[in-house]
Amino acid sequence: MHFGMFVEEKRQDASQAAAFRDIFELADRAEAWGIDCVWLGEIHFTPVRSVISASLQVASAIAARTRRLRVGTAVQVLPLNHPLRIAEEVATVDHISEGRFEFGIGRSGVVRSYDTYGIAYGESQARFREGLEIIRQAWKGEPFSYAGEFYRINNATVSPRPCQVPHPPIRMAATSAETFPMAGRMGLPIFVGLRATEIVDLQAQLGPYREAWREAGHPGEPSVYLRIPVYVSTSEEGAREEPRESLTSFFGRQTELARSAVGRAGTGPTDRRRAQAERMASLSYDDMLARKVAFGTPAGVIARLTQVREDLGLDGFVCELNPGGRIPAELETRSLDLLTHEVIPAFK
Repeated sequence: MHFGMFVEEKRQDASQAAAFRDIFELADRAEAWGIDCVWLGEIHFTPVRSVISASLQVASAIAARTRRLRVGTAVQVLPLNHPLRIAEEVATVDHISEGRFEFGIGRSGVVRSYDTYGIAYGESQARFREGLEIIRQAWKGEPFSYAGEFYRINNATVSPRPCQVPHPPIRMAATSAETFPMAGRMGLPIFVGLRATEIVDLQAQLGPYREAWREAGHPGEPSVYLRIPVYVSTSEEGAREEPRESLTSFFGRQTELARSAVGRAGTGPTDRRRAQAERMASLSYDDMLARKVAFGTPAGVIARLTQVREDLGLDGFVCELNPGGRIPAELETRSLDLLTHEVIPAFK
């Protein structure tokens, strides 16, 4: 089982300088305590939430201060930047890390970022597909041209080529029913999450993903990582109450983000999007604990993750240690300590 650590949130009221220090200190602990990979979010124009708008630069800094830990994006939002630039920067980080980079990709559900960049969200699917085609071609290190709807490239040769051959592992975020079979046909491993969906929904969506993978003739088994909030405490009461304020704030914000996308082109059927938002809005704290997270003592978290792994056929977890950004630093550190020393060994 892969155990990664998802880093996106800025601790509430922390300065931006302190937020970067927190990121690097977490990466140092992840390196020392056996986490497989630090996965970096990409959040734009939301200073109260995150300082990671330039995730590849942050990945480069983490790669330079570590020797074992892998570092990845979760996700690089392909439609918001030129694919040639992404290809160059990812290949560069892959060399700086000496082949420890993981390329997580997606198009993001935050429509406001597209509005600010002046890119129509309704174009995001098509831009994503074109961007990925160009990046894969660019990493061959040979001259190529491309003529698409959004990008035209004439005789470009990208340097450097990635350190990993043929390129860093690519993993795609899958959230909508349409995305799952597309990822399977493309032969891409995926991330899934429980923010706006349920275990039974994911079970239904993973079937078409795996079927599309097999029908396309891709070798091996399709890989699925689940991004999930994880909090480990020394007591059941602590596991329930210590993260309460943070988790409640987290789902409140996710609800507003989901509502803001309802009815926008490219976000899928309006009724489905609205139903997801309202389902999140109606969650009680007990609902969140039962259906959306893995909180508990080490034994409780082991049991919860084991059940989820079996329900979904997972081969990895990407753990969100501080959803909402309000868990105190000392409790987050203790949770990571318990996770790495008492929970993860049960899966290795």
